[in-house]
Amino acid sequence: MSKKTHAGRTAGSGGALRRVLSYIGKYKVRFSFVLFCIFVSSLVGVIGSTFVQILVDNYITPMLNGGGVTFGDLAVTLFALGAIYAVGVTATFLYQRLMVTVANGVLLDVRKEMFTHMQTLPISYFDTHSHGDLMSRYTNDTDTLRQMLSQSIPQIFASSMTLICVFIAMLRTSFALTGVVMCFVLIMIVCVRIIGGNSGKYFIKQQRSLGDVNGYIEEMINGQKVIKVFCHENEAVAEFRKKNDDLFRQSEAANKFANILMPIMNNLGNIEYVAVAVAGAAMVAGGMGAGLGGALTLGGVMAFLGYTKSFTMPISQISQQFNSIVMALAGANRIFNMLDVPPEHDDGSVRLVRGSIARNGVFRPDKYGDWMWDDNGKYIPLRGDVVLENVDFGYVPDKTVLHDINIFAHQGQKVAFVGSTGAGKTTITNLINRFYDIQNGKITYDGIDISKIEKSALRRSLGVILQDTHLFTGTIRENLRYGREDATDFEIETAARLTGADELIQSLPEGYDTVIDGNGGSLSQGQCQLIAITRAAVADPPVLIMDEATSSIDTRTEAIVQRGMDSLMQGRTVFVIAHRLSTVRNSDVIMVLDHGRIIERGSHDELIEKKGVYYRLYTGAFELD
Repeated sequence: MSKKTHAGRTAGSGGALRRVLSYIGKYKVRFSFVLFCIFVSSLVGVIGSTFVQILVDNYITPMLNGGGVTFGDLAVTLFALGAIYAVGVTATFLYQRLMVTVANGVLLDVRKEMFTHMQTLPISYFDTHSHGDLMSRYTNDTDTLRQMLSQSIPQIFASSMTLICVFIAMLRTSFALTGVVMCFVLIMIVCVRIIGGNSGKYFIKQQRSLGDVNGYIEEMINGQKVIKVFCHENEAVAEFRKKNDDLFRQSEAANKFANILMPIMNNLGNIEYVAVAVAGAAMVAGGMGAGLGGALTLGGVMAFLGYTKSFTMPISQISQQFNSIVMALAGANRIFNMLDVPPEHDDGSVRLVRGSIARNGVFRPDKYGDWMWDDNGKYIPLRGDVVLENVDFGYVPDKTVLHDINIFAHQGQKVAFVGSTGAGKTTITNLINRFYDIQNGKITYDGIDISKIEKSALRRSLGVILQDTHLFTGTIRENLRYGREDATDFEIETAARLTGADELIQSLPEGYDTVIDGNGGSLSQGQCQLIAITRAAVADPPVLIMDEATSSIDTRTEAIVQRGMDSLMQGRTVFVIAHRLSTVRNSDVIMVLDHGRIIERGSHDELIEKKGVYYRLYTGAFELD
C-alpha cells in the first residue's frame, strides 16, 4: 500500500476502511497467523462451554442419581480441559502480541507516506491549512488508527469467530433455544444501528473540532509575544473557549450515545440469559428442544447458558468497538484527504548541472565548475538573466494581484522592489521560484521558459533569504550546511567570514558546533538572520532573492553584513525586497510597485531626479505601510 498511489478522494467510511486494511498487505503473513490464533482462541472458548455439558451429564447427574462415577476418567477430562485452556491462553497472547507489531508497522508506513507526500505538496496547500490542523493528523488521527488496528480490528475478528463457533454449538444443542437467542440478537442489532449511527456522526465532527482546536492552540503559542504586547489575552481565551466549547458539544453528543449503548446491551443480555434458563428448564421437563446432537438434557441447558453469554458478549464487544472504528475512520479520512491532494505539478525537463565543456564538446561534471542548464544534452551557461513579460497573476482566479509586470534582470544586476505592504513585491519572487504559476504572460530564465525547468533545479539556482528566518534544531554547522550538504568545513567558515558571521559564531560556547533549537536558542532575531544569510552563502547560488534580509539587524551589524553581501552578490543576479530604502540605493534598477503594478523604475539617482513616488518615499514625504 505504501507504494501505491490513490486517485481521487476517499468516499465515505467504507473507502477509508478498505484503504486502512490495504496497508496490512505488507504484513499478510503475520496477520494471517493472527487470524489463525484468533480462531483457535475462539474455538477454545466454545469447547470450554461444551465440557460443561459433559461434566453435568456424564458425572454430576449420575452422582446425584446415586450412580457410580469413575474419578480417574473425571481427572483425565479435567486435565484435558486445562490443556485446551492453556492452548487458548497461548493463542490469545500470540495474536495480541503480533497485532501490536502489525499495528505499529502500519502506523510507521502511514506516517512515512504522509511526511513524504507532504514534501511534494505545493506552498498553496500550507497557505490554506493551519499547521496545528496538519499536526493533528500526525498525532490524534494516527492515534485513533492505532487503537483501531491494535484493539478494534482484532476484537471484531475474535468476536466474529466466536459468533460463528457458538452459533454452530447452539444449533447442535437446541434449535428452539437458538431461536430464543436470535430474537434478542435482532433487538440488539436494532439498538446498535440506531444508537451507534447517532454517535458515529458526532465522532466525525469531534475529530474536525479537535483539529481546529489544535490549530488554534499552536497559532496562539507561536504568537504569545504579540498577544502579550497588545494585551490580547482575554480575547484569545474567549476565542479558545468558543472553539473548546464546540469540541465539548461534539464530544458530549458522541459519548452520550456511546455510553448508553453498553448498559442497554448488557441488560438485554441479562434478560436473554433468564429467558433461556426458563425456556430450557421447561423444555427439559417436557422432553422438547432437541438439536443436531439429539435430545436436550440438563447438561445441554447448562452448556447453552454458557453459549448465550458467549454469543451475547461478542455482539456487545462489536458494538463497543463500533464508536472507536467510526472515530478512527473519521481520522483516516482526514489523513487520506491530505494524501489525495495532488502533488506539486512539475513537467520541467531542463536540469541544473555544474561542470565544464571539454574541447571535444563533452560535458565534464565538476562541483566547482560553471553552472549550466542541461536541456536534453544541450548545455546553456547559467548567466542569471531573468525576464518577466506581461505577467498577470492572482492567488484566486477572480482576484488579480499583479497586472502586466515587465522586468528585465541581467547577470550581475541588483534589482530592488519597493512599495507598500501588499503591493506585490514578495508575490513576484514567489513566481520566479514557481511557488505559484502565472496566469498570463511569460517568465524566462536565461532564455528558457521556467515552466520547462525542473522545479528542484530552478530552486537550487535561487538562494532565498526570508525576513522570517527559520533555523533547525542542530548545530550551527549543520544549519549552515542545510543548503549544500557536501559543503566542507573550510567552505562553511569561508562563507561565514564573507558575511561577517564568523565573529558571532566564534563567540558562541562551542563555536560552529553550538547546538540551537528551531527558534534559534539564545540567539537574537538579528543573529538568526545573519546565520540565514550565511546559509545562503554556503549554498553558493547563481541568483539571490532577499526578502527584507536585513530588517532585523541593527545598523552596526547591517554595515558588516552589507559588506559581506556585496561580496556575495558579485557576478550574481540579485532581487531585493526592502522597506528600508537605504539598503537599495546601490541597486542597478529600483521598481516601485503599487497595487500590483510597476509605477516607477530606474536607478536611485534617476528616481530621485524624477521627484515622483520614490522621491517622496526616500525623503520621508510619506512612509511605506
